[in-house]
Amino acid sequence: MRHAPARDSGGGRPEPGDGDDEHDLRHHGDAEVRDGGDDLTDLAVNVRAGTPPPWLRERLAATLDGLAGYPDDRAAHRAVAGRHGRPAEEVLLTAGAAEAFVLLARTTRARHAVVVHPQFTEPEAALRDAGHPVHRVVLRAADGFRLDPWAVPEAADLVVVGNPTNPTSVLHPAADLARLARPGRTLVVDEAFMDAVPGEPESLAARRDLPGLVVLRSLTKTWGLAGLRVGYVLGDPGRVAALRRAQPLWAVSAPGLTAAEACCAPAALAEAEEAARRTAADREHLLRRLAEFDDVEVAGPAHGPFVLLRLPGAASVRARLRELGFAVRRADTFPGLSPDWLRIAVRDPATTDRFAAALSKALDG
Repeated sequence: MRHAPARDSGGGRPEPGDGDDEHDLRHHGDAEVRDGGDDLTDLAVNVRAGTPPPWLRERLAATLDGLAGYPDDRAAHRAVAGRHGRPAEEVLLTAGAAEAFVLLARTTRARHAVVVHPQFTEPEAALRDAGHPVHRVVLRAADGFRLDPWAVPEAADLVVVGNPTNPTSVLHPAADLARLARPGRTLVVDEAFMDAVPGEPESLAARRDLPGLVVLRSLTKTWGLAGLRVGYVLGDPGRVAALRRAQPLWAVSAPGLTAAEACCAPAALAEAEEAARRTAADREHLLRRLAEFDDVEVAGPAHGPFVLLRLPGAASVRARLRELGFAVRRADTFPGLSPDWLRIAVRDPATTDRFAAALSKALDG
């Protein structure tokens, strides 16, 4: 295994692009396991395996008796606000982070929107659907997919960046992201996977001093709630109020609000931290197994619950892995990545060992 080469971030800038290409921005990992994928070991979707935990299932089941009533989001807002040390008016619960991207796209008046790639493609798709031209800053494997803040054009009045970034698994320093904040600019940091990083050292979720900062979070990955759709926005009261006006009434279901409140409780936060530490250990095991393959190059260092691989003939390898019982995520739908890249979710060591055996066969094939 080789790591994608890195160099000093001051040694060059990624090239901004206009985004006019044929990447399928609407392709996501769940497509790899639809239509006959029930028997596959799922390494394409980044939701933590074995979730939701039993206690959370019980809390959600208990909401069913009250479904006749309209959702009341006040307790959930207080819980999320308390978790991040913010007042409740700086929190907006959403139907997953994906809804937050749509709300931001519909309410922004940005004239020069920039999306830092490779990253989750829904922000750009939402902006384009809302009629906004999108400029891309494309990070390079040669730089370890690390962000140089100076690569973002000065004229950008909306900047979207993921941290840790999907699919590269790169964790950008909070100080570098903070340098992007300035009056007149909206800085959107997608922290959907931050709770999978032990200690969340580079999070900006508690920062209230940075002008224009908007932080997005998701509860679907760590807690296994992708089907429930729940996330939230953190930002200044004016921005949150504007997003709330654009949001349909009762956008988050009563079970979703219950999940938000429950997952912000101290015991749940401790459980999430322990899960993050286990994921980090499982990721190291995956990296050790991948190191056995000379042709496999790993982007890194990785900090998320997934890793990004480059290998020759990746599309054919992906197809052979499917025949061997494993679904992995094609990565050429992410701007900045070629068909030689695949994304692999981190799983327990036993699953990883089975995958390594299958990968050996797929490469030999």
